[in-house]
Amino acid sequence: MSNTSAGTYNTKFRLKPSDLRVILVLGDFLAASIALGISLYAWAAGDSWYRFTVEFLKYRAPAWFYLLPFIWIILLVDTYDIRKSANLRQTLRSIGTVFLASAIIYLVIYFAVEPNSLPRLGVAVFIVSATVLTLLWRVIYVRTFTSVARQQRVLIIGAGKAGTALVEVISELDPPPFRLIGLIDDDPSKLGTTVLGSPILGNHESMAEIIANQGITDLILAISNEMNHGMFQSILAAQEEGINLTTMTDTYESLSGRVPIDLLESDWVVRAFLDRTPTSGFYRLAKRLMDLALGLIGLVALALLFPLLALLILIDSGRPIIFTQERLGRGGKAYTILKFRTMKSRADMEKEALVTANNDPRITRVGRLLRKAHLDELPQIINVLRGEMSFVGPRSERLKLVLVFQKEIPFYRARMLVKPGITGWAQIHQVYAETIAETATKLQYDLYYIEHASIWMDINILLRTVGSVLGFKGR
Repeated sequence: MSNTSAGTYNTKFRLKPSDLRVILVLGDFLAASIALGISLYAWAAGDSWYRFTVEFLKYRAPAWFYLLPFIWIILLVDTYDIRKSANLRQTLRSIGTVFLASAIIYLVIYFAVEPNSLPRLGVAVFIVSATVLTLLWRVIYVRTFTSVARQQRVLIIGAGKAGTALVEVISELDPPPFRLIGLIDDDPSKLGTTVLGSPILGNHESMAEIIANQGITDLILAISNEMNHGMFQSILAAQEEGINLTTMTDTYESLSGRVPIDLLESDWVVRAFLDRTPTSGFYRLAKRLMDLALGLIGLVALALLFPLLALLILIDSGRPIIFTQERLGRGGKAYTILKFRTMKSRADMEKEALVTANNDPRITRVGRLLRKAHLDELPQIINVLRGEMSFVGPRSERLKLVLVFQKEIPFYRARMLVKPGITGWAQIHQVYAETIAETATKLQYDLYYIEHASIWMDINILLRTVGSVLGFKGR
C-alpha cells in the first residue's frame, strides 16, 4: 500500500465513534420501521373490516402503535456502546436480551388486559420481525466495521509509559479497532523489542520508510517527554503526505471511555474543564430542570412504593427504615444522603468498605433484593430535589474515603467539580470497585463524563441505567 492509498483511505473511509453510533441507530430504526410495516400488514390480513388499506392505517391502528420503532430504539440503547457493538457475540447476546425483555413485557400485558383491547397480533409480529431484522443489520454492521478497521493501519509514536498504556487498551478490544502495525521510539535500547506483542520497528529517521513499506494510514502521538526536533520534522512530513495524526489521550478516551489519569499533567484539570460543558450556565440550567422534572416523577414512585418497602424492611430487620450518611457533594460540600436500609445495623453500614462484597453477610434478605433492583437508591430522589445531587454524576463518597483516595489517586478531587449522581458514566461501565486500582479506573470514567458531559449524554446514561435496573445487576 502506498502513501497515496493511505491518503485516499483517510478522506473516504474515516469514521469517528460518533459517526458509527449514528449509523447504528439509523440502521436499527430502519429495521424497526420495516418491522412496523410487516406487523401492520400481518394485522390487517386478519382484519375483516379494512384489510391493508389507507383506512386501516388511519382508523384501525392506534397512534401509539406507530411509536413502536422509537420504543425499540430505547430498548436497544444499551447496545450503542461502539466497542461492544463491533463484537458479534456480544451483539447477539444484547439483542437476545432485548427480545426476552420485550417478550416478557408483551406477555404481562397480554394476560393483564381484556381480549381485543390491544393489537396483540400486531405487537407480537413487530417484536419478532424487529428482532430478526435488527440481528441481520447488526451482522452486516459488524462485518463492515471489521473490514474497514482492517484498512486502518496504525503506527504509535513512542514506546514509553503512554504508548504501553495505549497498547494495553487496544489489546483488550475484540475485535481490534484498527490494525496496530507497531511502534517507533528514539531510544536505541528499545529497537527490536516488543510491547505486548507489538514490535518497535525503528526511530524517527526510519519513520518515512516504515510508513511507505507498511502502508501506514494513521500515526498516534504517545510521547510523554519532550520531543526532539528530528521526530517533530518526521511527523510534519508524514502529515504532509496525508497521514492522519491523533494524540494518545484522544485515542485512549475514544477507545475506552476513560481518561488516562496516570499520564496527565498537573494543570490538565484547569485546561480540560474551564471551557467545557459542565461549567457552562446553560448546561447546568438544563440539567437542573431535567433533575426537577424527573425528580417529581420519582417522588410519585417513592410515595407509591414506600409503604410496601418500609413494611418489608420492618418485618425483615426492624428499624430504621431510612439510612442516612454524610457524603461530600459538589465543591466538597457535605450533605446527608438518604437510602433504604439494606444492612443489619448502622454499625454494619458505617463499616462498609469501598464496596459491598458478593454474598456480604451484613446485608439483610430484603436488602439484597433492594440492592439487586437498585430500589435502595430511591430515597435519593429527595436529595436531587433539594439540589444536593443530580440524577447523573459521579458517585458520592464519605469524607474519610475521599481523604484516602485523593492521596493515592491523582486528580481524585476533580470529580467534585460537578454534583454527585444516583447513576453515572462510571456506574454503567464499572459498577463496583473493591480496590484502590479499581477506584482509580472508576475515576477515569468519572473524569471522562465531566469532560464530555451533555444533556444527550445524561439521557443516554439514564436509559442505560434502566436496562441495568431491569436486569437486576445491583449488588
